[in-house]
This record gives sequence, C-alpha cells and structure tokens, in this order.
Amino acid sequence: MRSGAKAAIVGGVFVVAAGGVAYGAYTMVGGGDDTGPGGTHTQGAPARTGPLGADEIKEASTGFLQAWAKGDAPAAAALTNNQADASAALTGFRDQAHITNVTVTPGAPNGAVVPYTVKAEVSLGGRSAPLSYASQLTVVRGQNTHRALVDWQPAVLHPQLKKGEHLVTDQARNPEIEAVDYKDRPLSKDAFPSLGAILDGLREKYGDKVNGTPGVELRIEGEGTSARTLVTLQKGTPGKLRTTLDADVQAAAEKAVKRFGESSVVAVKPSTGEIRAVADNRNDKFPASLQGRVAPGSTMKIVTAAMLIEKGKAAADRPTECPSDVLWQGVTFHNLDNFSLDNKPFSMSFAKSCNTAFIKLVDDVKDDGALGRVAANYFGIGQDWKVGVPSFDGSVPASVGAETAAAYIGQGKVQMSPLDMASVAATAESGRFRQPVIVPQSLDGRELAKADPLPAGIAAQLREMMHITATAPYGTATRAMAGVGGAKGAKTGSAEKDGQNKSDSWFTGYSDDLAAAALVQSGGHGGDAAGPIVATVLRAG
Repeated sequence: MRSGAKAAIVGGVFVVAAGGVAYGAYTMVGGGDDTGPGGTHTQGAPARTGPLGADEIKEASTGFLQAWAKGDAPAAAALTNNQADASAALTGFRDQAHITNVTVTPGAPNGAVVPYTVKAEVSLGGRSAPLSYASQLTVVRGQNTHRALVDWQPAVLHPQLKKGEHLVTDQARNPEIEAVDYKDRPLSKDAFPSLGAILDGLREKYGDKVNGTPGVELRIEGEGTSARTLVTLQKGTPGKLRTTLDADVQAAAEKAVKRFGESSVVAVKPSTGEIRAVADNRNDKFPASLQGRVAPGSTMKIVTAAMLIEKGKAAADRPTECPSDVLWQGVTFHNLDNFSLDNKPFSMSFAKSCNTAFIKLVDDVKDDGALGRVAANYFGIGQDWKVGVPSFDGSVPASVGAETAAAYIGQGKVQMSPLDMASVAATAESGRFRQPVIVPQSLDGRELAKADPLPAGIAAQLREMMHITATAPYGTATRAMAGVGGAKGAKTGSAEKDGQNKSDSWFTGYSDDLAAAALVQSGGHGGDAAGPIVATVLRAG
C-alpha cells in the first residue's frame, strides 16, 4: 500500500503486492468535482451529459478501485465527487488502519451501483490478521465537470463506516469486556444481536474499570460514537462486567421483536429500575428501544390520568363524558371507530382508550404545563437519566392550543422511547420512579435521576385502571395479556404520524415485578403488534 507497491488486474480482480507499479486496462481520468479541491478535468475525452453510460460507470468504478487497491489515495480520490474527504479517508486506510495486501473484486453493476469485495491484511508491530468484507459504490455525474465520478460516502471504504468516523489499528483504548447478566450468565453479540451496540458502548465507558488488559485491534472510531472492533490482531484479557440484564428475558425479547419489522422493546424491574432486556429489529439498526423519540400515543394516558386525578378532575370510579368526538380550539378529536360511552366511570374510558374523555377535561385543568410537571415530578421524564449507555429520557414540553389537547393523548410534541414507557408502567406498578439502569450505580458512583413518589391514592387508581385494561372484556389490552399471569396491568397506544399509512403501535404493561414497553412503527393498533411483544417478554420474567 505504500510507495513501491505493485497493482495489477487479474480477471477483474485488483491486486497489490510488493515491487514496482503496473496498471491494468483502464487509465485514470482526472479530478474530483466541485465539492472538493481537485484536478483541472482536462484529461481524457470531452465531458458528456445525460444519463451515465455503462462504459462510463465501468471506467470510473474500475479506475477508482484500482487506485485504491494500489494504495494511491490521491489518484483514487480524484475519481470521486469529494476529493478532500476521500483522500483523507483513503490515506487513513493505509496509514492509520495499517491495511495492506489489498485485493478488490468488483461484481456485476446494477445500474450505477457497483458491488465489490475486499480482502486484505491488517498488520502492526509484527502481528497481522486477515480482513474481508463486501461493500458497494455508486457512480454519479459530476455537477460541474459532468464526468462520471464515484459518489464519495464513508461506507465506500467499509460498509460500517458513517460520516465522521474512521478506521484505526493500534492498542485498544479500553480492554474488552466479558459482559454477564445479573446471574453471571454470559451475554455475547452472537447470542443476543440486539446487544451489539450496547456492549460496544459499555466497553467504551466501563472497559477501564473492570480489570482487563487491552489488545491490538482494527476498529471504527468517531467523535460521539462508540468504538467498534472489526479485527483483533492480539487478544487482551477481558474484564468481567456485570449488567442488570436477564439472559432469559433478553432471549425472549430478541425472539419477540423478530415477529414484526421496525420493532423495539425494553423490560424494567419496577422495584429497582434494573433493565432486564433491550431488543430492536430495525432496518436502520438504530437503538430505538433506548433512544427513540416518537409520540407514545395513548400509553401516555397513564401520565395524563395521574395528572387529572391529582387535580381532582377525574377518579377511577367517577362517571366521565366520552362522546364519539370533541371539538377543541378548532380541532376535532375522534375515538377509534367513533365509539362513545354514556355516563361510565373514568376507568372504563381509560380501559377502552377514550380520547374524548381526556380532551374534554383540558378546559377544567386550565394549566398548559401541568402534564409536563407531573411527568417530571412523579415519572422522572426529562430528568437526565444516567442509564450507563446513551438513552432518551422523554420530553413533555409545555404547549398551547390544540397541541395541549393532543399531548393529553400522547400526540403533539410529546416524545418517548420504549425505555421511557416501560419506566412509566414500572412507576405505576411500584408507586415510585426508580431511574432505569443497565449497569449498577456502584460501578461508577454516577448520580441517578430522582422523582417524588406517586401519592398512594393516585398509584392505586392507576394500577386499578391498568388492571381493568388488561383483564376486562372491553379492555384494549385484554387479548394481548390473556396468557400473562401474576398481578398485571397494561395500556395500549396508537400514534399517528405524518407520512405513514398506519399508526405506530405502542403497548406498555407489567406482571408482578417486571414491566415492559414495545413500539412497532407503522404497526397499527397497540394490541395487535406491540402487545404480543410485551406479553412474550412478561411471560419470560
């Protein structure tokens, strides 16, 4: 990869070896586009316009891959539409990542997209290890030059690279960890795929606190992201890190989310706040279970009910109006299928998820900030949780107009993650907020968020209403919770979102000393998709 390397094309494969320089059938064409400093674009044939031809795609991709395999970062970067970024990344591939003996094998183009495989060796200090992966590039026409150029993205270099990240090979910043659950059972990425990013984050934060020794590795680094190991050249000694997870519940969570795409679930122990399971099944690999920021729909009615009861505007056994629709400040709110209830107790409106029963009480409350204060003071929402890994602790901002009414039913500006709603159910079950944690507080002495205990009368009414919702013939959670035993309660939710044909499916509930919440984006009604996920997790506990 350094000067003196040799490149050749053999049957469509670009190879680098020690020795002099030789080129294959395709010559280089000059300079990058206007997104970075580059050449004068005077080499080769006159620039073309219109859709890219197959010959242009082949020539641009071949020239780029050949120069990359040769280790000629300037030449490869000149064939991209962002010469500065590409040159820095390609130079780092050689000099910081210490990747040598590169062989790139292009596949058949699919339009302007060219797949390829990379086989190479990572070498440092007399230690080496093989590296292989597949990626792809896209050829575009330069905006100013009109030449065929590789559209530069970090993933061109390695499919796991994101913007702001780079490859590096050296001694690990932190020792590897041997993560175990609270019963000392091992937790590996292979056995529990959803824990991959979490285990990387735990190693980043706590690897130096668990008495291991670092090894030598090729990894991905970036500001604000956890380092991710790709290849280990020399193994260190991992340090044991005990988490609060439960391997049995985690296994159930992993299995449950596989039933529905774009789904996430979190389980929490109400009496301690210990997180027992975290699982995601998403195309984008985003940990929405812990970091999602979406409207929670009617699961938010747990918090709204607590606020209404505290202010004396509702009680579980007090009759409440529930018309099929209600007009509030120019906006009409409906119940599902426009159902209505006549002079029934508030507990039935809660169990059947009557939107209008909640919204009709907005005027009686006369306090746009009341919901946010109850969410923070009793449920710990927005209180800067220190879970042990990155998380979102919810947001219930003050609102005005129709947004206040929408917030009462978990829409508008209200944002939550499954972790937040699992904690809300856990708080209702135990009567007190205990900040969720995934590693014990004793590990680093971090300060956990605190909240006031729920008044006993409010907690009792929330449990009563959630129990009815999970057991009564008319309860929206009854079908999903039918196979769940113990002292149980639940709340369903469906959150409408612009641009989606189906609403997001939400469900939160508890059984004895385990609470869980699930989100299935575009999953429809809460009991149909998120409900079965939560029920599976609760049964495992």
